Amino acid sequence: MADRTAPNCHLRLEWVYGYRGHQCRNNLYYTAAKEIVYFVAGVGVVYNTREHKQKFYLGHNDDIISLALHPESVLVATGQVGKEPYICVWDSYTVQTVSILKDVHTHGIACLAFDLEGQCLVSVGLDSKNTICVWDWRRGKVLAAAPGHTDRIFDISWDLYQPSKLVSCGVKHIKFWSLCGNALTPKRGVFGKTGDLQTILCLACAKDEVTYSGALNGDIYVWKGINLMRTVQGAHGSGIFSMNVCEEGFATGGRDGCVRLWDLNFKPITVIDLRETDQGYKGLSVRSVCWRGDHILVGTQDSEIFEVVVHDRTKPFLIMQGHCEGELWALAVHPTKPLAMTGSDDRSVRIWSLIDHALIARCNMEEPIRCAAVSTDGIHLALGMKDGSFTVLRVRDMTEVVHIKDRKEAIHELKYSPDGAHLAVGSNDNSVDIYGVVQRYKKVGECIGSNSFITHMDWSTDSKCLQINDGSGRRLFYRMPSGKEVTNREELKLVQWASWTCVLGPEVNGIWPKYSDINDINSVDANFNNQVLVTADDYGLVKLLRYPCVKKGAKFKKYLGHSAHITNARWSHDYQWVITIGGADHSVFQWKFVPERKSKEAMHIAPQETLADSNSEESDSDQSDVPEMDSEIEQETQHTYLRQVYKEDLPQLKEQCKEKHRATAMKKKERAPGSGVKLHFIHGYRGYDCRSNLFYTQTGEIVYHVAAIGVVYNRQQNTQRFYMGHDDDILCLAIHPLKDFVATGQVGRDSSIHIWDTETLKPISVLRGFHQLGVCALDFSADGKRLASVGLDDNHTIVLWDWRKGEKLSAMRGSKDKIFVVKINPYLPDKLITAGVKHMKFWHKAGGGLIGRKGNMGKTETMMCAVYGWSEEMVFSGTCTGDICIWRDMFLMKTVKAHDGPVFSVHALEKGFVTGGKDGIVALWDDTFERCLKTYAIKRAVLAPGSKGLLLEDNPSIRAISLGHGHILVGTKNGEILEVDKSGPITLLVQGHMEGEVWGLATHPHLPLCATVSDDKTLRIWDLSPSHCMLAVRKLRKGGRCCCFSPDGKALAVGLNDGSFLIVNADTLEDLVSFHHRKDIISDIRFSPGTGKYLAVASGDTFVDIYNVMNSKRVGVCKGCLNYITHLDWDKRGKLLQVNTGAKEQFFFEAPRGKRQTIPSTEVEKIDWSTWTCVLGTSVEGIWPLINEVTEVTAACLSNDRKVLATGDDLGYVKLFRYPVKGKYAKFKRYVAHSTHVTNVRWTHDDSLLVTVGGGDTCLMIWAHEPEGHREFKQCDSEESDIESEDDGGYDSDVTRENEINYTIKALSTNMRPMTGVKPHLQLKEPSVDERYLSLKLPAVSRALPQPEKLQTNNVGKKKRPIEDLVLELVFGYRGNDCRNNVHYLNEGADIIYHTASVGVVLNLTTSCQSFYAEHSDDILCLTINQHPKFPNVVATGQVGDTGDMSATSPSIHVWDAMTKQTLSVLRCFHSGGVCSVSFSATGKLLLSVGLDPEHTVTIWKWQEGAKVATRVGHTQRIFVAEFRPDSDTHFVSVGIKHVRFWTLAGRALLSKKGVLSSIEDARMQTMLSVAFGANTLTFTGTISGDVCVWKEHILVRIVAKAHTGPVFTMYTTLRDGLIVTGGKERPSKEGGALKLWDQELKRCRAFRLETGQIIDCVRSVCRGKGKILVGTRNAEIIEVGEKNAACNILVNGHMDGPIWGLGTHPSRDVFLSAAEDGTVRLWDIPEKKMLNKVNLGHPARTISYSPEGDMVAIGMKNGEFIILLVASLKIWGKKRDRRSPIQDIRFSPNSRYLAVGSTESAVDFYDLTLGPQLNRINCCRDIPSFVMQMDFSADSAYVQISTGAYKRLVYEVPSGKQVAEQSHIDRITWATWTSVLGDEVIGIWSRNTDKADVTCACVSHSGLNIVTGDDFGMVKLLDFPCPDKFAKHKRFLGHSAHLTNVRFTNGDRYVVSAGGDDRSLFVWRCVHAPH
Repeated sequence: MADRTAPNCHLRLEWVYGYRGHQCRNNLYYTAAKEIVYFVAGVGVVYNTREHKQKFYLGHNDDIISLALHPESVLVATGQVGKEPYICVWDSYTVQTVSILKDVHTHGIACLAFDLEGQCLVSVGLDSKNTICVWDWRRGKVLAAAPGHTDRIFDISWDLYQPSKLVSCGVKHIKFWSLCGNALTPKRGVFGKTGDLQTILCLACAKDEVTYSGALNGDIYVWKGINLMRTVQGAHGSGIFSMNVCEEGFATGGRDGCVRLWDLNFKPITVIDLRETDQGYKGLSVRSVCWRGDHILVGTQDSEIFEVVVHDRTKPFLIMQGHCEGELWALAVHPTKPLAMTGSDDRSVRIWSLIDHALIARCNMEEPIRCAAVSTDGIHLALGMKDGSFTVLRVRDMTEVVHIKDRKEAIHELKYSPDGAHLAVGSNDNSVDIYGVVQRYKKVGECIGSNSFITHMDWSTDSKCLQINDGSGRRLFYRMPSGKEVTNREELKLVQWASWTCVLGPEVNGIWPKYSDINDINSVDANFNNQVLVTADDYGLVKLLRYPCVKKGAKFKKYLGHSAHITNARWSHDYQWVITIGGADHSVFQWKFVPERKSKEAMHIAPQETLADSNSEESDSDQSDVPEMDSEIEQETQHTYLRQVYKEDLPQLKEQCKEKHRATAMKKKERAPGSGVKLHFIHGYRGYDCRSNLFYTQTGEIVYHVAAIGVVYNRQQNTQRFYMGHDDDILCLAIHPLKDFVATGQVGRDSSIHIWDTETLKPISVLRGFHQLGVCALDFSADGKRLASVGLDDNHTIVLWDWRKGEKLSAMRGSKDKIFVVKINPYLPDKLITAGVKHMKFWHKAGGGLIGRKGNMGKTETMMCAVYGWSEEMVFSGTCTGDICIWRDMFLMKTVKAHDGPVFSVHALEKGFVTGGKDGIVALWDDTFERCLKTYAIKRAVLAPGSKGLLLEDNPSIRAISLGHGHILVGTKNGEILEVDKSGPITLLVQGHMEGEVWGLATHPHLPLCATVSDDKTLRIWDLSPSHCMLAVRKLRKGGRCCCFSPDGKALAVGLNDGSFLIVNADTLEDLVSFHHRKDIISDIRFSPGTGKYLAVASGDTFVDIYNVMNSKRVGVCKGCLNYITHLDWDKRGKLLQVNTGAKEQFFFEAPRGKRQTIPSTEVEKIDWSTWTCVLGTSVEGIWPLINEVTEVTAACLSNDRKVLATGDDLGYVKLFRYPVKGKYAKFKRYVAHSTHVTNVRWTHDDSLLVTVGGGDTCLMIWAHEPEGHREFKQCDSEESDIESEDDGGYDSDVTRENEINYTIKALSTNMRPMTGVKPHLQLKEPSVDERYLSLKLPAVSRALPQPEKLQTNNVGKKKRPIEDLVLELVFGYRGNDCRNNVHYLNEGADIIYHTASVGVVLNLTTSCQSFYAEHSDDILCLTINQHPKFPNVVATGQVGDTGDMSATSPSIHVWDAMTKQTLSVLRCFHSGGVCSVSFSATGKLLLSVGLDPEHTVTIWKWQEGAKVATRVGHTQRIFVAEFRPDSDTHFVSVGIKHVRFWTLAGRALLSKKGVLSSIEDARMQTMLSVAFGANTLTFTGTISGDVCVWKEHILVRIVAKAHTGPVFTMYTTLRDGLIVTGGKERPSKEGGALKLWDQELKRCRAFRLETGQIIDCVRSVCRGKGKILVGTRNAEIIEVGEKNAACNILVNGHMDGPIWGLGTHPSRDVFLSAAEDGTVRLWDIPEKKMLNKVNLGHPARTISYSPEGDMVAIGMKNGEFIILLVASLKIWGKKRDRRSPIQDIRFSPNSRYLAVGSTESAVDFYDLTLGPQLNRINCCRDIPSFVMQMDFSADSAYVQISTGAYKRLVYEVPSGKQVAEQSHIDRITWATWTSVLGDEVIGIWSRNTDKADVTCACVSHSGLNIVTGDDFGMVKLLDFPCPDKFAKHKRFLGHSAHLTNVRFTNGDRYVVSAGGDDRSLFVWRCVHAPH
């Protein structure tokens, strides 16, 4: 029998020929040691030119495409391609990995760059968004990520002179990035007029914000800031691929084959043209340059590396060569010399010296070469070509011998015969031609018969026979030289082959994996001497196997390096080397062969690390005699822990079901029961599939787990306490070295690990987000800071955590096979081991990854446990065969036999070890495992009297061992926990059922006992009284599913799974009687009540048998059920049976005969049932949950007082309902403890306890029943029901508006006016009259007058100065109508801060000066200040945003300093839609944010670092506010629509509890709007109905009814004295007000009235300072109220509803008027910075205008009316309503005679004011195509120009109303004002991206030199006037929200006023004039 193990020899990579120059740039550098670092294929190469040696970095598993050198020049970062590509940072000296960065990029990593300090690394991905990512590479952590560009990025670099700035460039762009917080914000480089927009290929940063970049056309572009400053033209002839910066200056290399050197100011120094040098050639293209001192390295497109010495630059040295681009297929080795010949699609054939590692000859052919062969004498080299020809050359001088073309298709294989006489040539024409060598290659034969292309050939040693393989997987034989096919297999048996390169044939069967495609192995070569075979395949693997290998799936050693397919592999003539060539990577690898005897000596040299180890995983095990796998381990490895439904999925399922059952869900529900249960004791310990999960705590208690519960057991008091944070099976448990904290891992789709305190039972940290399916092993480090965990996913991922922070430090795929144990090295916390099925691996941390190597052991055994010894390199592991393996580092030193059968647990002591195995023996060992000091056998005989139960069998399998307190703690597979005294006696502490489902449960009729029966074939009796022990146990022949006590408690009936049942004595458990009448499972069994005369036995085969117990006869059979029977109940008289079946049918049978009865449901309720355990019927209709597709209610039991029904279901929930449970989806209390299905529930005889059993978790749980009124608030209070009441406390318009508002994103806004027609910049212009004349070539007539001024200007005498800039001076407005809690005091009340539109405003109360924070790109929605003294004046504001893709339009939070307006951090977030609430924690270091996304996500940030700490889905409906408790960094509360949740931050996880209302009669969950806090965990929430709820922890303790009459919108907790301010919506009355100040407990209050004169006050924001309260209202006022005197002082005014349409500036003073939708006209004073007056019109106003003298004001209304007021008295001078629709513009003529009124009815009416105030219309303009937008009079009052909604501008005569059509006439008019957005003069104000949005308003300055415009994007733009060219240059000013409605210059062009549509704010900008 051939040896099936992998061969003992191995290969070592010795040399790689080539350099990757194609598709890569900037990938060649000098290291600090003057070595050269570059890459080829998947290998990083460090080449020492002086010693001509190479070192290799083999940490990648696919092509490397990018490389960056650390500033200190020792470390290198490389990035690869692949589906999940990663970056390795490695040391170029030791070629070991330092860090692995993964899990961010897809497709590949295109560029890398280190920053100046070398702390950060930036990477660019190849994904569609070209994601840019900044790493803290040592920790493997992402600091920031953002979409890079829509097109490819070619280079990226850090600005070495400014921190946190980067530059990237690529296809048609260059971007300048700044890093702040976690946000990378780009600015696009502006090419402007200086250079063409084109692709930038490379860049380098210099001082003073200068960046040099190389462009595709060979120019160098020089940037200053983001603007192109100048270009250096023709720096290279074509594209500049590489730019390198050093101390002396810059080096550039281009496609033209030149390298240029430049000094630091980019003045040229010199040029090196490589094409002109000796080694040069036409088409040489430079891909990489590196200039260090006097040496320059150059890498070329064709895989060469040159080294140039600067002073001798004409003679570059060629230090590395390789094949150029094109597949490489041909390989041949010289028969007598160490030479290899290769030929490639680049048409060159090359000869390499394997000793000198150099290219010694090269010859270019006419055609691509596909195969090669050397004749036996080494004289001729034959080359097969792609075109079907072949050429023979002489080796010595490469001259041609012959060239023959007989075939059309490529020649894929050719071989000389061993006697040198013939050459066989195989082609893709499916045939082999034989040529005679001596006859000058005359064709002498042809082999046909193959039906596919020829792939491999071998000659026999006597040259008489040829075997071939073809592409269809056939193997054929031919006689030589005739070419006749040999079909007789007998004669072939004797043939000896000269070489073996075929992939088919019995000798090489083993090269194929068991299930593999035929053509993925490309090449094979046998080494007959050493009996090894080398293979090369499509996956880039080189494998060594034994030769011959007959059986499929042979074991091998594998080597990575080539990244993609390897096309050929050959041994050198003396078998010293293997040469392999890569197809796509066209590189040649030379491997040294290390035979067996050598490899033993080489053991001491650490193997070079690779991510895939050489003893590969695919080979199952290295020996043929695999030991029988232990049955227990077999079972355990096959556990999948898959769930049909994970608890995480329930909320979504619930929502879906709610939609379906909306109607029934709305009905009024029965309340949940008043009484509750509390978990009291659990019988059970999970030993059957878990190990090492049992420990002593600090206080000597015992901690272990069972089901979903962590149990802390006190052995003195025999009590248990429970950690109930998990919601599914716990699979592993580890204890902290201080023995006070415990880590437990559970099953789940995204399974979590909880670290909790064994004293308080509270979670300290929860780790999520990395393991799928479950966590199967955990271990703390010796310092307790780290935790290692292993997942149950297919790759058994290993994660190393900093568990307190909840941060993942590193992660890696562990192994394909199951891992049983992970251990962190106690001396070096960066190292760890994992052990499991057929493997043992040694790992060390490298940045964000782990690097693992397999332990070297002869045969791979399954390891069950492992532990570190007394020094850092010693490891001891227990195997499945009972041995202990002793390891030093990763080498197996020796093995010691320790147990019969597997060693399941090993534990290290100070001196020695203790082990436990399947043989039930605990052994104590000395510290070297030399001597076994003592053994303890676990036997019944030594059980101490104090035991809490009985041992089921002797020597149970031991699964866990722990030492402490003078005892050994032992956990067994049978679910027992025992304590072994060192002197021998054993005490049993806890026990449960063994593996197998537990279904049968019965409670005793009058004693505190219960009986269980399980699939583990035991029947057990348990004591439920304080002693909590198992009283009796009996083994059964079969498992059982049901049991029942007789009414007198003396007999016990048990139903078994084989259809039999028995009745036993309840005390002794001895048989009384047994029957076997059925085949199927007995599913339920019941004694009739009273005397217990009858016994009903239900079986799975649809019958219920009735037996007479007295005479042991069957007296009746109930027939008629269609499905198996699930539940039985008797009525009180013992006459009627109720039956439930699996098909949800309910039947009734009469006893004793079993006759079926039909009873109407109304009657069923009247029947007096003896017990109720059924789950069907109207009286229990409400127990079925909403999601009943996935869950069954498996069990129910009615308490004996008939008040409470307990149920158990498939999801592991125990629920209590109020009986009877009528109506669907009743309310309940729900308890989680069982992990999977609860199989049975029973009340004890006095209802004091509830007993439940779990199916999969084998537990018996005992719950104490707490009757109503007995309310201690325990942590495990139940969760409330699924469906909240639909009534949420009422309706309020403000709340509804805030909830339903959709915030527009400015960048996506659309036009606000319903425009029609073609936009001005897209209209085709008609030529003017003058232009027409010109086109007619007539002489131009110069009789015309000179063109008049476009605009009458009023400062004629002065020199006119244009306006250069606008500076924001004042903002009138405050966002109060849909935002809250957004006004705060700063600086002890000297300043206040608030926001409107997208600016944050700081207002100084003494000077009334405003200052602004204007960095937000869109509307601010929320604002908060940091109250911690360490962060004075730190403000956080959150804004609206688009999707959360981390790009510049994503929502973001800015943290800034209110005084300096400096941005401290920008947090880009995934809250798509926007951020609606922010709050700082008590220490000020954390920031909490809530999103408007559909999930209403809640996120916590470390804002200084920009790091996201935790994030979680918040609620299905809107959350309004979330605030940290003022004294906490971990607790916060969120409130929203029918929502209040109490959150805790544990590590990186957010845990939350719903508020519990049930403690207060008739309390209901209302919409909560605001939150405040009191001492001792009190929380106050304000509701929509005006009540305030008071919560203690998460339980409602009291309601302050009607704290306000309307919704309580805002609450503020004063930190210094704890007083609470509330603000709400209320009508002002004598005693009440919308503002109240309360004491700390919300018992007493004082109300304040806001003297605003409103009918209803609505307070939206409150803040309390020293003696003052600051109030923000819905009406956009900010008011300061004195606490003592209640005096109100209005600080800020604004329009309360928008848009503000009308804007009028006074002709001579700096005041202006605004008119808005809220029906007010307001007069604002700019120098005084305040509102002077307001008039309530009672109707929304649309437009407003001053008369030329400023004595009158005209106002146009939305209802078509207009009013004229006298300014002095504000009296109405006249009013008129001639139209029914809104007035859009109103204007006085410059001579004050006429009033023009333009309306939406497409009309302009003229009124003559000289005729007095009755205002009769004198005329109107007809034929206007659409509504009127703006109007302007001419300077002489004779014309009016009108801009309309159809993008047309018209001119009419005044007052006749005739249209002026003649363009030349219009061109001569001088206008008094210009506010039109249409007309040739202003075509330039329309920008390119106004396809959906418009320019809405404009105004030309009084000087006539400038125009300002406002648009739908909220931008104010300043341009020159006139601007007749399209897309004119402009300056833009941001701040407004979407939609500007109006913009005006004030008199003398001192200010610009702009009015906002969406933001209801007025911005006043100061004009900066150009100097004279």
